[in-house]
Amino acid sequence: MARKPVVLVTGANGEMGHGLIGRLADYGGYDILALDIKAIDEEIAGHCTQTITGDVLDQRLLARLVSEFEIHAIFHLAALLSTRAEFTPETAHEVNVQGTLNLLRLAVEQSRWHGETVKFLFPSSIAAYGLPDLTTKTQAGKVGEREWNLPATMYGCNKLYCEHLGRYYAHHYRQLAAEEKKKEVDFRAIRFPGLISAFTLPSGGTSDYAPEMIHAAARGEPFDCFVREDTRIPFMAMPSAIAALLRLMDASATSLTREVYNVTSFNPSAGELAELVRGAFPAAEIRFVPDLRRQAIVDSWPADVDDARARADWGFEPEYTLQGAFDDYLLPNIRRRYA
Repeated sequence: MARKPVVLVTGANGEMGHGLIGRLADYGGYDILALDIKAIDEEIAGHCTQTITGDVLDQRLLARLVSEFEIHAIFHLAALLSTRAEFTPETAHEVNVQGTLNLLRLAVEQSRWHGETVKFLFPSSIAAYGLPDLTTKTQAGKVGEREWNLPATMYGCNKLYCEHLGRYYAHHYRQLAAEEKKKEVDFRAIRFPGLISAFTLPSGGTSDYAPEMIHAAARGEPFDCFVREDTRIPFMAMPSAIAALLRLMDASATSLTREVYNVTSFNPSAGELAELVRGAFPAAEIRFVPDLRRQAIVDSWPADVDDARARADWGFEPEYTLQGAFDDYLLPNIRRRYA
């Protein structure tokens, strides 16, 4: 019996999963297999060849995928995000690291079955960075991929380690085996900044103060921002993040000089973001009530990142400026959502 050729998307119900599946469907030519621990949302299920409710830690489920599907690319989006991960760090490690390891092994097995390299697209995070204090953060300016990789959170540790796992599976897996080694996994990762979506609600990220602020204002609800007004980290709109993932997937392997790339679009302070929100929603009630522990985490992340390698290697360009993201993407869609 022939197996079905598909692109696998894990964590399909998340903010990124929604946008990615819609964009893959628009591209055409991809049969999509969506996997999430909860039943796949109806609005994206219609774009998928098949949907599966299950856990990336379930070895029997993954064995079933091997038997039923021919997987040529994996978008591994499933993860326990930064704030939630701090409450249950051991569980976060199991989900984020063991889950990724399981999917990398699945990619190897799939490659051996159909004889082609499996592309493995991995969304990493600025949480992989860790600067020791605000003075260093200010002096560091735009931080490159190989600088300040000293994360202060379990989520950041998980993401950084999974980047190394991906590099290992791409270049060094079974390096002492007697048989000649062929490339089975083509691992490609993006260290995303904070992501802002108009269509899905924030779900536990430490950078979520930005989208939470916008959604609360649109609902007419007061919002207590958990960081200071002067807090500054990079952000991008969700469509730009999806476009970056797909552009990296399509890039020629010969043009890539590394496995992990920074991308970014804009880096407003929390206060500047609040002023934009108040301009769009004059009745918005936004207070700054810093949570010192969460503030310390955000302070350890760069104020900006250097994405020159992504621009040079595979032509990354953000789709939006800050004002463009507000005017053309966030405000029309969020207003429609809460009308």
